[in-house]
Amino acid sequence: MTTQHLQTLSVTPTEQQAADALAHAVVRHLNHGAEQLPHDISQRLKAARSLALEKRRQSLVAAQNWQAQANGASASLTLTGGPSGLWRWLRPMGATAAFLLLMATWVAMDQWKADDYAQEVADVDTQILTGELPPSAYTDPGFAQFLRNNQSQ
Repeated sequence: MTTQHLQTLSVTPTEQQAADALAHAVVRHLNHGAEQLPHDISQRLKAARSLALEKRRQSLVAAQNWQAQANGASASLTLTGGPSGLWRWLRPMGATAAFLLLMATWVAMDQWKADDYAQEVADVDTQILTGELPPSAYTDPGFAQFLRNNQSQ
């Protein structure tokens, strides 16, 4: 728990004294156990603890450096009024290029769809003109009735 969490808990003085007593008892027990360990094991534990503390210190320093760099970068952006130089020109050009690509894709898809429709119409025309029936048969009302009667049977 962090100190913020501990501050929000309402602990009576009696409960705090009991918690402190338990913590002291655990520390005494651990210290007594540490005294009972062989020398080589205690040295390895000491080396491991030192290594862990060093890694923790390095990670804290790296986090502080990163935070300082991030704060400095945001401060420089707000002080200068935003990106300058090449970025000022590339950002709108990138948006324009994306828009032009979108429009080119739309035009290409529309053209492809129109070509596909024209091909379908041409296929139907080819079948009508190369079929056994003359084209005038398709406009005859009696032929349409003949087709409807044959489909229902």
